[in-house]
Amino acid sequence: MPARPAPFNGIRHVAFVVPNLEECETFYTEVMGMEILNRANENLVYLTCGNDNLSLARSKKPSDGNNCFDHFGFIVRTKKELDSWYDYFKSEGIDVMDQPHDHADGARSFHVKDPAGNVIQPIYHPAISGQTFS
Repeated sequence: MPARPAPFNGIRHVAFVVPNLEECETFYTEVMGMEILNRANENLVYLTCGNDNLSLARSKKPSDGNNCFDHFGFIVRTKKELDSWYDYFKSEGIDVMDQPHDHADGARSFHVKDPAGNVIQPIYHPAISGQTFS
């Protein structure tokens, strides 16, 4: 059984699915002062304050007024560390939803569920993975 890898480097990624992507993007950039980190496509934008990552994805269905939280991400320092977490979760019988996969922006991630069904994304992201805080 693999040993638990090095501790995560923080929870600095949160993802929302929103019915009004442009309006939310304007709110977070113009009102909250975030910057666009990456526009993956017309349905997905990543924002940042410099040491974090907020994902806004366009909802495929109309809003029913319920929460639009999708998942949150624990940052790892390297792609190798990410793969070690994948092996560890599998060995512990954790509900692993997919395999580690690369993103167009250089990130690498996979998804697991906690016992309550919340989706967690262990993620290596080149823009924020190397940052450390005291």
